[in-house]
Amino acid sequence: MPFSGPPDLARLVEIIGVPVDAGASRRGARLGPQAIRAVGLVERIGALGYRVRDTGDVAVLADDQTPLGPGKPHSFEMLHATALALADSVERSLGSGAFPIIVGGDHSLAIGALAGCARAKGPQGLIWIDAHADANTPATSPTGNLHGMPVGAALGDMRELFDAKLFPTPSIDAARTVFVALRDLDPGEKRQIRERGMTAFTMSDIDRIGMAKVMERAVEIAGRGPASIHVSFDIDAIDPAAAPGTGTPVQGGLTYREGHLAMEIVAESGTAHSLEVVEVNPVIDDGVKTARVAMELVCSALGKSIL
Repeated sequence: MPFSGPPDLARLVEIIGVPVDAGASRRGARLGPQAIRAVGLVERIGALGYRVRDTGDVAVLADDQTPLGPGKPHSFEMLHATALALADSVERSLGSGAFPIIVGGDHSLAIGALAGCARAKGPQGLIWIDAHADANTPATSPTGNLHGMPVGAALGDMRELFDAKLFPTPSIDAARTVFVALRDLDPGEKRQIRERGMTAFTMSDIDRIGMAKVMERAVEIAGRGPASIHVSFDIDAIDPAAAPGTGTPVQGGLTYREGHLAMEIVAESGTAHSLEVVEVNPVIDDGVKTARVAMELVCSALGKSIL
């Protein structure tokens, strides 16, 4: 697919925070949106020439930590409510012509982000940049944590938990779903990728053919012209040496520059209509190191370049 050019600088960028961490075992990611904003997110986006509006945080209920019921992830009721609130916000943002940027928060929020995209635009292409595929279901998850299930939910494999009237299923096109930087997969996720025909680029693939080729191929597979892809970037895709503040770090990840190159290629392609950056945990960060990396990745996705 030929590149269609960078995003329109006249477009409104909307920041949507999701301060949630009940979908993960390790708490603290609920502070991620605040930390990413504090290192200058709005100001840096504005300096690129965009109109930018911070819409604040979606409502997140108190976690009553209800016991895990049969077939239900941990803290399901409050996470379901959070996902629904985010779906409403993303649908509204896309419907108004804005470019929503979602900052989290644990990766369970992607259920709401992808549902909102699907409400506005139908099942979408997806580039999922993450050490993990997050394609489990309650039946295959080894932990019961919802942040390991958003792709499974988006594929329609959790219809009994997410009403299709509110969470369109599928909300992603499996044939246009591309994983990048995988290096820690559960058995059920491996089966999902193979059986659903999704494309996966592991860290070994990146080592062999390089980040540029991987991302160009990802855009080609996921994209159908301008504004046809949602990009989900879990900060644990970056090696923990460069981004230590995340709850499920895995050695051997992307370098700082590989992460930025991925976002630069997304920007050059013009194919993204929305972006989320998740799993920044300030509680275990080295100062604001990881929050700053997340902020800078957003800027690269919006067209910031070296020259």
